[in-house]
Amino acid sequence: MIGAQQQEASIGMEELFRQDSYLRTCEAVVTASSAEGIALDRTVFYPTGGGQPGDTGRLLCADGSRIEIVDTRKGPNPGDILHVPAEGSALPAIGTKVDAAIDWDRRHRLMRMHTCLHLLCSLIKGDVTGGQISDGKGRLDFNLPPETTLDKVALTEALNAVITSNHDVTPRWITDDELAARPELVRTMSVKPPSGHGKVRLLDIAGIDLQPCGGTHVRNTSEIGLVEIVKIESKGKMNKRVNIAFK
Repeated sequence: MIGAQQQEASIGMEELFRQDSYLRTCEAVVTASSAEGIALDRTVFYPTGGGQPGDTGRLLCADGSRIEIVDTRKGPNPGDILHVPAEGSALPAIGTKVDAAIDWDRRHRLMRMHTCLHLLCSLIKGDVTGGQISDGKGRLDFNLPPETTLDKVALTEALNAVITSNHDVTPRWITDDELAARPELVRTMSVKPPSGHGKVRLLDIAGIDLQPCGGTHVRNTSEIGLVEIVKIESKGKMNKRVNIAFK
């Protein structure tokens, strides 16, 4: 938690990564500062959530100093995003102007994998019980009947066929009421999309998949690149884990 003497809340923070996943830098002002996290009035850093890791990167100060950011997390209050500084970093004062810059190559790999997992979800007809996105690899767990068999080679071929078919990937919004009227859009069993704020963000992969998601994604499936299903595991009577990696 941010120290009491530094609790200027990040209410109204602009989440620029939701507006454009391809933004790499932005100018910002420090609104809270502690060893546990630095809050800004606006940011391009994505915080850990939805199976996607938080961004890493750096904050560049006007005096030429830089603060390495080793993780990005949601804070204790709604709307808070904390940029976690490397251990021992000199902390900026509240009101300091900084240039916030993400590690773009890492973020882009996470974007590619996140979008790829949506495609995988479209090919396997079962509810998602869990998932994780890592740098260069990812996994999804599916609730499937015990007799279900999944073939690594066939699934890899089907997934790469969709990837190379150049489907546009577009975020859009619907109201809470619209989502409630279409429960089939929610594929995850353990995590439900946030509601109660009036609208919910969807990821629309044209003709392939449509479901709630607040993560960062590529603009077209062709940007993902070729992948491989490296392992399929049984994780319980009705749970199959599909592991995937970039080729």
